[in-house]
Amino acid sequence: MADLDDPGDPAGSAGERRIDANVRTALAVVTHALPGGEERTGQADMAVAVGRAIADKRPLIVQAGTGTGKSLAYLVPAIISGVKVVVATATKALQDQLAGKDLPFLTEHLERPFSFAVLKGRSNYVCLQRVHEAGNDVAQGTLEGTSGSADVAVREEVVRLAEWAATTSTGDRAELDVEPSVRAWSAVSVGPRECPGAANCPQGEMCFAEQARSAAAAADVVVVNTHLYGLNLEAGGAFLPEHDLVIIDEAHQFEDVVSATFGLELFGGRFTNLARITAAIIADPATGSMLQQASDRLTDALAEQVGRRLRGVMDDDLADAIAFGRVRVEAVMAAVRVVPEEGPGDVGARRQRALKAAGTLLDDLDYVTNVPTTHVAWVEGSADSPVLRVAPVDVADVLREALWEGPTAVLTSATIPATLGLRLGLDAGTFDQLDVGSPFDYEHHALLYCAAHLPDPRNAAYEEASHAEIEALIVAAGGRTLALFTSYRAMNAAADALRPRLPWPLLTQNDLPKPALIAAFSEHEPTSLFATMGFWQGIDVPGPSLSLVTIDRLPFPRPDEPLLQARRDRARADAFRVVDLPRAATMLAQGAGRLIRSTTDRGVVAVLDPRLATSATYRWDLVRGLPPMRRTRDRAEAETFLRAIRDERDA
Repeated sequence: MADLDDPGDPAGSAGERRIDANVRTALAVVTHALPGGEERTGQADMAVAVGRAIADKRPLIVQAGTGTGKSLAYLVPAIISGVKVVVATATKALQDQLAGKDLPFLTEHLERPFSFAVLKGRSNYVCLQRVHEAGNDVAQGTLEGTSGSADVAVREEVVRLAEWAATTSTGDRAELDVEPSVRAWSAVSVGPRECPGAANCPQGEMCFAEQARSAAAAADVVVVNTHLYGLNLEAGGAFLPEHDLVIIDEAHQFEDVVSATFGLELFGGRFTNLARITAAIIADPATGSMLQQASDRLTDALAEQVGRRLRGVMDDDLADAIAFGRVRVEAVMAAVRVVPEEGPGDVGARRQRALKAAGTLLDDLDYVTNVPTTHVAWVEGSADSPVLRVAPVDVADVLREALWEGPTAVLTSATIPATLGLRLGLDAGTFDQLDVGSPFDYEHHALLYCAAHLPDPRNAAYEEASHAEIEALIVAAGGRTLALFTSYRAMNAAADALRPRLPWPLLTQNDLPKPALIAAFSEHEPTSLFATMGFWQGIDVPGPSLSLVTIDRLPFPRPDEPLLQARRDRARADAFRVVDLPRAATMLAQGAGRLIRSTTDRGVVAVLDPRLATSATYRWDLVRGLPPMRRTRDRAEAETFLRAIRDERDA
């Protein structure tokens, strides 16, 4: 790894100086066009570094703290370079910001004209062939997966989706005013496991997913989510157009995304889905019964293994269930193959889809019977819905082949683990790394309080003591609290204990859908919100509604998480520092980062785990990963600061 010198240093080649000047000029034009726009040193430094990375075709990793304006810092140099760009984001909110705000703004204010497109996974678009089939099935009372009066609502929903499909120009489910039910959307959409491709589909020429891919191929900038980008890497570039530059935003999540997309999931529902697909073209009811038996046997066998990592020779019951399922899928494929391709109605399209789904399922059944030593297999979920997952232990090897030999890559996030590049397969000295900081005044606006006097979180006395601590801090803040927990049990216990003791509203993440929950929290200042890991990152609540973030425990990963267990096995004596500590530091920084979201925000991050103050082996690794806040172990100091903020806001 190489650390960049100051990008503003005039030393360097004439070409570098020209790139720097062009980037700074374009960024200044854009910045001045923003309402109240001001130049940010970190943003300019990042933009120049991205410009150099594009010119040098050299990977770049940038930590850009909250408030940097990193999206413009990478978009401006990318666009003016004239290269084909893919931006991969980890959250829908950021994807919407890029497509709905940042890119339209840049089309108006950059001299260089460019086009952009948003591309999503195939299952996000309505499938016109499935709509056609569903319409026929509804008319005949044979809609897949529905029967009886209890399913009238689903059939009515499918009819409404079909009406929408006839008027939409994109087919993107995000256009819908109401989120469709899973059953209704599955009746009018198709996933990559079963789509036979446009060439084999009667509606292929009008396919919304294919139209989106064509728009992406023609665009200069393509916005996708990181999961789709990972799938594209795994498929050797099959899903996205060729591109010269990829920007991975929220890059601290990229390792986990790659693990997921280069792995597979096997569960009983895949047999049930195949039965659903084939029901309309195979008259023999025994076919569905055979597949349901395979589904039940696999579910039963996996239920006995939930929470376990599968090592060595597979359990006999599971091996038998997989073999049983394989025989039945082969039998179904044989039955589908004899169905005439030019059959009446939609038979040909359904046949193609069934063959694709069956073939993919067979491949995965074969794979899980002989998992390579480079991968780990485990079972997760519940006894009712167990899932067998397989993933690579180390993504470095797959990315060396799939990514680093291809387009130039820029990875960025507000929190970047120091070892991220090496974990992703970049060799030392082959990439640049830069930390541009944050423009926010953390020293004067934020206080880090560690409740060092509390018992160890593993002590039975901790829970009651932590509840009293949270209560005192919320009272000092006048509500206005985001309380983050490392488990649902801890969240619910704290909410049950504190709701009767607080005079202000207390919401938990179970009370409302996430967007409505954030809106309710933001719009009513005294409200407190208690939430778990899904709220440690990706939520943005600037302003007076949030002046306290509490964190119940240091977010070390569970010791029994199978994929991390396998990584620990590889790291041996270095496991804690290589696997656990970087993840905890990143997640802690993400949680603390919910507090200061604008230049006027002020408040306290309260960590209720005394190990942050007392551990001799790792506390400074965690503290150094946090924003540069003032620190205290004195609760009275934290309460005084919170009361001052409360009194100012209530005045």
